[in-house]
Amino acid sequence: MFYRLLALNVDGTLLRSNGRIQKGVKEAIDYVKQRGVYTTLVTNRNFPAAKKVAKALRMEGILVTHGGGFIASSLDHPIINKRISEERTFNLVQVLENFNCNIRVLHERYSLGNRVHLQNNLVARAVIVSGDPLFYPMQFVESLGDTLRDYPISTPKINVYFSDKEEMERARNTIAHSFEEIDVYSDDDLQLDIVPKGVSKETGLELLGKYLGVEYHEMVVIGDSYSDLKMIERAGLGVAMGNAPTEVKRAANWVTRSNDQNGVTYMVMSHFRKQLSITNSDK
Repeated sequence: MFYRLLALNVDGTLLRSNGRIQKGVKEAIDYVKQRGVYTTLVTNRNFPAAKKVAKALRMEGILVTHGGGFIASSLDHPIINKRISEERTFNLVQVLENFNCNIRVLHERYSLGNRVHLQNNLVARAVIVSGDPLFYPMQFVESLGDTLRDYPISTPKINVYFSDKEEMERARNTIAHSFEEIDVYSDDDLQLDIVPKGVSKETGLELLGKYLGVEYHEMVVIGDSYSDLKMIERAGLGVAMGNAPTEVKRAANWVTRSNDQNGVTYMVMSHFRKQLSITNSDK
């Protein structure tokens, strides 16, 4: 089988636990591109943060960002831009402000969040880790609901962070029963991600594939989280990182080393050395 597209998750896959890109990944991606394979990132990160990673890896193509809601190669010209309406964003924030949580409304150009102080240091770091103020401005306000009333925002994605798992589950159940136009999922015990109905990494990658003329069975997908699971199941070659949850590993065709053991580099070089370039294979 000749695979035509390589899709990579970012956090927990391309990046080590310290947030740095794995050793050898840039060279591995160059190796794959030389064989005519399209490379992309499929991530829950905002577009500017994903674009920064892509630039470091010399990836110039279309990226699947905001959990599948914003698909583009440039900020101003998305090919897919699915959003929660201004009214629904405001309504969701009104409900969430009844819980002890940090809310981040993720526009593709900036984020807007409330100033709730969470006790869990890991959660506090997660709130700021995915943004670079130089590329993706972050503003925090006392009342997010009041701000959205005066300055409405339509958003591809809302992140919600909790310091208590029971509080998170109460919020999840309340939102799921109150809003039909959104989907709620979690890759972390203390975080919820809210996106427009039907938006996911899986559907985002499918839409990119249709745009490029590439079927799912012609793709290699590498990921580590629950939001990667359906992509891994559908891919021609689904790969789970060694640090992935057991359920994700069971869905995969291949389990590689962890993100701290250069698992992406190892898998890409091990597999694609055996695959001729697409140009040669067509002769």
